[in-house]
Parts: sequence; C-alpha cells; structure tokens
Amino acid sequence: MRKGEKVNLLIQPQYASVDRDKDSESGVPSIPPSSILSIDLELVSFKPVINVTGDLGVLKKILKEGEGTLTADEGAAVTIRYTAKLVDGTLLEKRGFDGEDALKFITDEEQVVAGLDQAVTTMKKGEHAIVTVKPDYGFGNTEVKRDLAMVPPCSTIIFEVEMLEFTKEKDPREMNKHERIQMAQRKKEEGNLLFKNGKYQRAMKKYEKATDCINEDEHFEDDDQKIVKSLRVSCWLNGAAACLKRNYFQEAIKQCSKVLEVESCNVKALYRRAQAFMETADLHLAELDIKKALEIDPQNREVKLIQKNLKQLQAESNKRDAKLYTTMFARLSNENSSAAKRLKVEETENKNEENVGEINMC
Repeated sequence: MRKGEKVNLLIQPQYASVDRDKDSESGVPSIPPSSILSIDLELVSFKPVINVTGDLGVLKKILKEGEGTLTADEGAAVTIRYTAKLVDGTLLEKRGFDGEDALKFITDEEQVVAGLDQAVTTMKKGEHAIVTVKPDYGFGNTEVKRDLAMVPPCSTIIFEVEMLEFTKEKDPREMNKHERIQMAQRKKEEGNLLFKNGKYQRAMKKYEKATDCINEDEHFEDDDQKIVKSLRVSCWLNGAAACLKRNYFQEAIKQCSKVLEVESCNVKALYRRAQAFMETADLHLAELDIKKALEIDPQNREVKLIQKNLKQLQAESNKRDAKLYTTMFARLSNENSSAAKRLKVEETENKNEENVGEINMC
C-alpha cells in the first residue's frame, strides 16, 4: 500500500481465526467460526526499515527523511548527534544535546561501533533514524563501560541518530593526476598500518582504493608512470598478502597474476601465488611458480621452505591417489570376477538345456 491509500479487505475464514483467549482478554467480540471478515483500511503513515547489513544485525528505521540523494559513504567526515540505550531503556550515552558537542568522526575507520558506523554511511544530511544494533555489530560478549551506564555482555543497543552534516571523501575522478598519486600513496600507507595491526579486511579495502586512484586505464606522464607502476605492484602484492591472511585464496591468485602481467619475474608474486595454489590444491601450478621463483632467486629461503611443504603435500596426494586407485581396481576386479562367474553359470545352464532338448528329441 501507498501512503493515503484506502482499501477494503475480504478475509476468508482460514485467515480470520484468532486466539479466543486473547479475544476475551482484549474485550473485542470473538469472531464466529467460518466467518468472512470485511475490513476497511487506510495507510496513514509508515516508517521505512532498512536491513543495513543484510543479516538483520543492524536495522535502520527512518523517522525523518534527509535532504537530496547523497549519503555519507565510506571515508566521509560526519557530524551526528545521538542517544544510545539498552532495550530496557537504560541510557548509555548521548552527544549533541543540552549544550554538548556533537560527535565527529570518519566513517569506516573503527572510530565508533561497527553497527553505528555502517548505518551512518547510509544516511543523508538531516536524516533522523532509529538504529538497532545486535551484539555482533555492537560490543559483542564483553561488558563495556559507557558515559552513563555499563553495557552488559551480548546487549542489543538502540541508537537514535540525526545526521547533522557530512563531507564525502573526494572522488578520484575529481582529482588531477598528481592528487591521485598522492591519494594512492596515502591509502597504501594506511593499508600497511592496518596490516601490521592485523586488520587485514580493512587493509584490503585501502589497497583497493589506492589502485582505484591510479587505475590502468588512466595515462600518466613518463616521470609519473614509474611511480604509478611501483604503487600498483606494491598494492597488489600487499593485497595478496592480506587475502592469504583472510583465506581468500582465489583473490590472492588474482592479485599476484596482475603483478606478473607487468613484472613476469617478480619473486614475491610467484611465491604468494604458489602459496594460494597450494591452499586450493592446485599443486602442479604451485610447482611451476616455485620452480620459476628459484630460477630467478635460487637462494630464496621462503621459496625453498614452501617447496619443502609442497613436496610433502604432493607425497600425501600421491598416497591418497594410490589408495583410491587400489580400491577402484579391487572393486573392478571383484565386479569382473562376479561377471565371469555369472557367465559361467549361464553357459552351464544353456548346455544343460541343450542336453535336455537332445534327450527329448531322441
């Protein structure tokens, strides 16, 4: 239904039954059995509810629509005012009310709990919403002290948020080439810091943003081209390392392959791709990459180590294959033996039938 829409509903008996005990408690007359209900209905208003994370972990109910179409996406500098409460109404904290400063932060930088962060990236300027954050996107199973009260373990948090203003991160398409290179360098450094701190998923995003700033379709001058190529290769290699940490092996292979397209003798790319191939059981492809890496750098200790690991995996694979083939051949042999016995029995029966026929003819 649309806002203001009026309809008449005819409800068949199988959809009209209600709990008789509840009917009597509410004082509403009970509905006779086998009755068809006629209901006049008007939709006066509604509040859109958005499943922000796709798994019902963060729900946003819009109380007031914001201005325009732009939202504060990842990397935006935002200013919000909000209250945070437990489901039972206990006030945990508030910002931007009673003369207090509003909260300013950069989205996607882990400066607030994940659920609030993700919800804010979907909000427009002036938007007012209720954001329900389940524990997985809030404070998890730990007890946390906030400004006004403690958050018990596994608590759902209810935020009432108003987006006061935001400034989106500048789009690479709006930058000149020098600005793009600077942005790519900054994103790469941010990614490296996140990687060192074990935040591999966020590091991957930073490396991806860095390469977006200096994508391969863009033409750079000769002096800049060397810097750009080095940046791309570095981000692809670091991205592959982050993918390996997160067990995203196909993506790691893809990142290393990009490096090898422009630098066919890059030992790090061969080494990391071989690691990913070993994890996906593509042992022959891993062997080819290791062999090439050792041809380029025969003394590389890391490559020699995974070569040793590869030989162990190949030996285990060969044992499994031998066991599988032995079982298959044994089964085939048994089937052939059974078939031969059946054939022999059939031949004997046929001969007996022929002998009986000869006797009858005599």
